[in-house]
Amino acid sequence: MNIDINNPPRKYRVIYADPAWQFGNRNTGGTMKSSAEAKYTVTSLTEMATLPVSGLADEHCLLVMWWVGAMPQEAIDLCKAWGFRLVNMNGFVWRKLTKTGIPFFGMGFATRAGSESALIGVRGKLGELIDDHSVRPVIEAPVGRHSEKPHAFREAIEKLCGDVPRIELFARDAAAGWDCWGNQAPQDKPGDQEQ
Repeated sequence: MNIDINNPPRKYRVIYADPAWQFGNRNTGGTMKSSAEAKYTVTSLTEMATLPVSGLADEHCLLVMWWVGAMPQEAIDLCKAWGFRLVNMNGFVWRKLTKTGIPFFGMGFATRAGSESALIGVRGKLGELIDDHSVRPVIEAPVGRHSEKPHAFREAIEKLCGDVPRIELFARDAAAGWDCWGNQAPQDKPGDQEQ
């Protein structure tokens, strides 16, 4: 369900976010067609920092937020602006593969990126949030649409924290058991039907 971020139906113990980072340069790929701005609406750090994310969080809440390798300080700043303390810059790491299973050769400013990372931030006590200590941070999975993250990360977060209220911000797809928010987020959860 795509919620109203200003009037959430409940507090969440997990907030999963894939912010629409705005780069300092307009062309982050080989052509303007490959840049983030060509695929979706990007948002400045200032605009993202003012989103009412803190109001979504329960007393104890885990933030899993994807960040851009060229913008680590901005990621730290956004984590803090949303009311979380950073506990791990590489809480999850996606080792990207092609559809045929070989390492992906991506874009980059210094080196060619073959992975993406999601930081983990905490509000309250981390010990109140972790249900399963066997979750590993690195997941290998094929790339999909531009900026699309593999569903395996949602599953890993569910295993890590258990069946708790959770929301995905800047969502592009619906996932069972997750509320969502974003201008590309679907209106209903999978399986929901008008009655």
